Amino acid sequence: MKEYDIAIIGGGPAGIMAAIASSRTSRVILLEKNASLGRKLLLTGGGRCNITNDKPIKQLLTFFNNRNFLKHSFYSFTNEDLFSLFDFEFIAEEDNRVFPKSGKSRDVLDALCDLLENVSITYNFEVKSISDDFVINDCIKADKIIIATGGVTYPQTGCGIENYALTPQPITDIKYGLSPLITKRDLSDIAGITLWDVVISYKKSKVRGNVLFSHVGLTGPGIINISNEISQDISYDLSECEPEVDLEIAIDLCPEFSHEDLRDRFTVDFQKRGKTHLRNYLKLFLANNFVDFFLDDIDIDGDLELSRINKKSKNRLVEKLKRYAFEITGFNSDLAKITIGGIDLDYVNAKTMESTSIPNLYFAGEVLDLHGPTGGYNLKIAFSTGYLAGLSASLK
Repeated sequence: MKEYDIAIIGGGPAGIMAAIASSRTSRVILLEKNASLGRKLLLTGGGRCNITNDKPIKQLLTFFNNRNFLKHSFYSFTNEDLFSLFDFEFIAEEDNRVFPKSGKSRDVLDALCDLLENVSITYNFEVKSISDDFVINDCIKADKIIIATGGVTYPQTGCGIENYALTPQPITDIKYGLSPLITKRDLSDIAGITLWDVVISYKKSKVRGNVLFSHVGLTGPGIINISNEISQDISYDLSECEPEVDLEIAIDLCPEFSHEDLRDRFTVDFQKRGKTHLRNYLKLFLANNFVDFFLDDIDIDGDLELSRINKKSKNRLVEKLKRYAFEITGFNSDLAKITIGGIDLDYVNAKTMESTSIPNLYFAGEVLDLHGPTGGYNLKIAFSTGYLAGLSASLK
């Protein structure tokens, strides 16, 4: 049986960073389920790797519900510490998202892997059991273990619900986050069309952003962001079953106008442009290739001249432009970006990432009940918590 000071389970961003931090003073083995490290890292930022968000830490923390838990790890491993690991340049883009100047995730992964020269790495190794005395699969013994197995999204990278059962550590409900939504209505005829700068509403939550129609439903930044509110509102736990989804969201297609403003605009325009066909007129408000679908759906003839549209139809137009509803039947789980829920933070020491109930057991990355919005926030969590877990385990 091989023995190590520290065994790290999971070779994603958090696991790699934990290995870099701990291998400076300890004998470390990194156990990876796949044939290579960092498969999920390669997918981030559309293959460009939005490695972090460069907002000041104090401002960055305001984007997280669990900011008090993250504070110590964010200050223990800053963006400056992260950038110092690389010998190439990074660029900041919209919303302080940071990418390698080359635009290649592979460059980031290769540079991190180069720092693992003192780490033993075992590939194609699926951890199936961890004994009370830290024997893994009856063949590896460690004094300390760091679990960095990720969440449930992108299962092709080795993530999965089974990873949460490796220890008796308490977990919160596991849910999909930042996910496209599946609609009851067939939208394949308008797949690829974008609604720009609209407002999406679910109960009391509102998000402004773009909506993209897909073959199975709705996606785009606005939908992705409001999906978190929806997922957290539904009672389900992926460790037990898939969610049953039956709800409605509404899209304000003209958020720059109030109901009254839109009625007044129509009253004036329907008189001034009386000979204009409704189909052509609505192109002032909607994407050209969405107009016909919209009119067919609300059962109003697009060939009608504006002067011939009655009050009932005008009111219907206003109501539907301000509240265009969709029935939602599920999450497109194959494309969910993050996991909501995970290892219960009440049982993890925020200053070390060590379990408060099982000594010498540490956690890092998305396996923890931590998540942020898109834009480099989640890689920031992975690198900072991974570094802190690795450093703490090696110093104890």
